[in-house]
Amino acid sequence: MENNFFKSVIDADDAPVVICDLEHTIVYMNPTAVKRYEKRGGAALVGKSIKGCHNEDSNAKIEQVIAWFKKDKGNNKVYTFHNEKEKKDVYMIALRNDEGELIGYYEKHEYRTRESMAMYDLRNGEN
Repeated sequence: MENNFFKSVIDADDAPVVICDLEHTIVYMNPTAVKRYEKRGGAALVGKSIKGCHNEDSNAKIEQVIAWFKKDKGNNKVYTFHNEKEKKDVYMIALRNDEGELIGYYEKHEYRTRESMAMYDLRNGEN
């Protein structure tokens, strides 16, 4: 039952979430990621290698980060990119099992634009 809660959190995220295993296979994409990467295949990317979506330099960096994640259970987050146009920072995040062993990774997008929604506005777009 708890997996439903975790999936709901990921699916509700406005940022794209693409989860990969250690063989770089895409194992899950949230709805935002499916839409964002629609021109590259969208949901059909699940089951394929993330390396097919990146150039040689990016793939080498992914391998470097994975090696760093494996060195220590405390190595879990790496800043990888800033997108000025979208005002976001991008990170690679380690995914670990209960024993702390590395089982995969995902890319985390953190937007830096101040929220325009009014606080506690429960109208859902109604005026």
